[in-house]
Amino acid sequence: MSSTEPAAPARVLPGNLVVWGKYAAGMALVLGCMLLSMGSPYWLNIVTYTCLMGGLAGAWNIIGGFGGQFSLGHGVFFGIGAYTTVLLYTGMGLSPWLGMLVGAVLAAAVSLPVSWPTFRLRGPFFAIATMALNQIAFVLVNYADDWTGGPRGILVPFRAGWSNMIFIERWKYGLLMFAFMALVTAVAIAVRRSRLGYHLLAVRENEDAARAGAVDVLGVKLQGMALSAALTAIGGALFAMYLRFVDPNTVFTLAEVGVKFALLTLIGGVGTIAGPILGAILVVPMENYLRGTLGGALAGAHHIIMGALMIAFALFMKRGLVGAATDLLARWQRRRRA
Repeated sequence: MSSTEPAAPARVLPGNLVVWGKYAAGMALVLGCMLLSMGSPYWLNIVTYTCLMGGLAGAWNIIGGFGGQFSLGHGVFFGIGAYTTVLLYTGMGLSPWLGMLVGAVLAAAVSLPVSWPTFRLRGPFFAIATMALNQIAFVLVNYADDWTGGPRGILVPFRAGWSNMIFIERWKYGLLMFAFMALVTAVAIAVRRSRLGYHLLAVRENEDAARAGAVDVLGVKLQGMALSAALTAIGGALFAMYLRFVDPNTVFTLAEVGVKFALLTLIGGVGTIAGPILGAILVVPMENYLRGTLGGALAGAHHIIMGALMIAFALFMKRGLVGAATDLLARWQRRRRA
């Protein structure tokens, strides 16, 4: 080749290949961590719960991050998935695998009438309204003794088998939670790159401008909420079968369920694909460590530390871990070019 001949242009990988390649690499990394933890029941339980919470935060992120609708009522859909699966299994003998799908459909159906009036509110008023929905669901389930067991809850009998989603080996639950997180993340990527995803982002940035651009704002919100609710219900079903017990305090507690999905996403990076998973990876192990080391010395100390951490993120890392990493990478690239 002559020295004067122009160099061949660099090959650029297609966008879809890059995105799904990053997805595969990230999931392989998480799976590797799970495989390493299988020798320790303690760490296996933490990694399992981290995967579950990462998936649930990712489900919330579809409407809360992409759509900008800061819901604090996802505990309702979480509870629907948990109670539907357990009730169908204990009362009718229906396999949890099918009960989980019934719960997802039911949660999506319930999300439409409860979201339609609340979507007319904006900002903190919408968040307060969804928080009230969570409390209403708690009261209804708590006092429906004949149907839900009330405060006593429902205990799932131990009958091990894949068809019953009950396992003797705890690592099987770990793989199940990992599969759930991988599924939610794949759905989030597909939604983000679809017409629905672009419309959700437009609604998040400016509802009036989106409406002027012929976007059906209410319809887009309802679609995003229904998808988010269905995925959250699946997570609720997996959680219930993992514990083999469900009661109102477990699935409708505002701090542990209604708010936690949002907080994990905010810490990791709201509106991003990796944010919910990174938030769960940071918060869940740290929370368990602080509870174990400080819980006996000072009651509630781990809650104080976690609260201070969340305040720090809100003040100094408003774009979460993903935003901070992006800023550091951009700064390093500028210095390198200079």
